[in-house]
Amino acid sequence: MEKCQEGINIANSPDQVKKPDPDAEAKQSLGKIKNKIIVMSGKGGVGKTSVSVNLAIALANKGYKVGIVDVDIHGPDIPRMMGLTGMLDIDSNRKLKPIKYSDNLAAVSIESLSVNKDDAIIWRGPIKHSAIRQFIGDVAWGDLDYLIIDSPPGTGDEPLTVAQLISDAKAIIVTTPQEVSLADVRKSINFCKTVKMDIFGLIENMSGFTCPHCNEVINIFGSGGGEKTAKTTGIDFLGRIPLDQKMVECGDAGTSYQEAYADSVVSKVFSDIAEKMKKLI
Repeated sequence: MEKCQEGINIANSPDQVKKPDPDAEAKQSLGKIKNKIIVMSGKGGVGKTSVSVNLAIALANKGYKVGIVDVDIHGPDIPRMMGLTGMLDIDSNRKLKPIKYSDNLAAVSIESLSVNKDDAIIWRGPIKHSAIRQFIGDVAWGDLDYLIIDSPPGTGDEPLTVAQLISDAKAIIVTTPQEVSLADVRKSINFCKTVKMDIFGLIENMSGFTCPHCNEVINIFGSGGGEKTAKTTGIDFLGRIPLDQKMVECGDAGTSYQEAYADSVVSKVFSDIAEKMKKLI
């Protein structure tokens, strides 16, 4: 834990006479970012990180400047899913430099600050709050159209920290069609209402699987539950993403699904959701 803390706490170097105000640093950094989107889920296993990554790639493919920050402190998967390796570097202003995925997309994750990727990070709330604040204020994000924030499932420390630090953040909530996920996603919706965070919309992931042999659509997790939940709670339904084994394979390999399967139904859905997000600009 001490190594990880040393890795992210770049503000405490001995050659600094005065420690910068972290809140002022975060505010200055956020002022250069047009739209901040936190991707949430009520429970684990709904493909939230996969949605975050592919949504960021879809926006970048449309020419927008995009950053993605992994605030899932205990289970950071962004670097592996995007095929990013190596440690974060520091620029001449002593700011962390995001790892570039493409000309329009860069990422920051706690995993990119850990020497041993398999080390467990055993932190309580205050330390996590400080780390997330540094991911914003101590990172040279520059001018961005979108900052995609991938949070852990549930309504705990990480999404609460984002709500406190980024007053104009908007939420995209990911669910599967099955009722157990929908029950938990309603808690995420109520969390956003409690902390006064606007909800941009809801995405139904893993919505139907097309058999590669007979082309029959099999609704493994049910169908339509996400859209129904969006209607009953008065939020926008952004799209239904089918279950595709190739997406799982690409995520495990750290390769771009949308590049490999640009004409797929899944790639089109992400492109359509990115189009809907254009109204935020």
